[in-house]
Amino acid sequence: MAKLYFKYGAMGSSKSAQALITKFNYEEQGMNVWLIKPSTDTRDGEDIIKSRIGLEQHADVILPTDSIIDKYQKHGKTTVIISDESQFFTPKQIDELRELVDEENIPILCFGLRTDFLTNFFPGSRRLMELADSITEIKTVCKCGAKATVNARIDARGRVVTSGDQVLLGGNDSYVAMCHRCWRHAIKESEKD
Repeated sequence: MAKLYFKYGAMGSSKSAQALITKFNYEEQGMNVWLIKPSTDTRDGEDIIKSRIGLEQHADVILPTDSIIDKYQKHGKTTVIISDESQFFTPKQIDELRELVDEENIPILCFGLRTDFLTNFFPGSRRLMELADSITEIKTVCKCGAKATVNARIDARGRVVTSGDQVLLGGNDSYVAMCHRCWRHAIKESEKD
């Protein structure tokens, strides 16, 4: 029986690398993988999934207005679907992924962030938390050694930012994974400046 998987973690937890390694493992077994990503993620190119360790692959791009089911039907033979940056899918698109698992009996593995820089759910992540059969945290650590759970947004001076749009694309120059305690402490320090 196929399942909908949500594998989430803070920034820098190797989500993209694990998505690409998982794709490789399925393909090594002769399976057809449909690799997808939301159009919101353009950091490394519109149709590129790239990890910080240098792994990269082309992926089909899903616009917010796209029906994933329609694109799946046009895509052709697929054994498994793997998506990166899944937090940027709309709740309706997550519902469509759930439907594909149920109706087509194919596993779908969604990798992404759970929450934004203010610890609020992304709409796609919230829906995945509601619908996924399997939810797994991909762990990373804060500089203090504790488990990092917060995607702290930082400014050019390295101070934690607590306002702005939910989506701001960036990597290590814009975000730092922190434990909740260090994040709160960093906010207090930023407020002193």
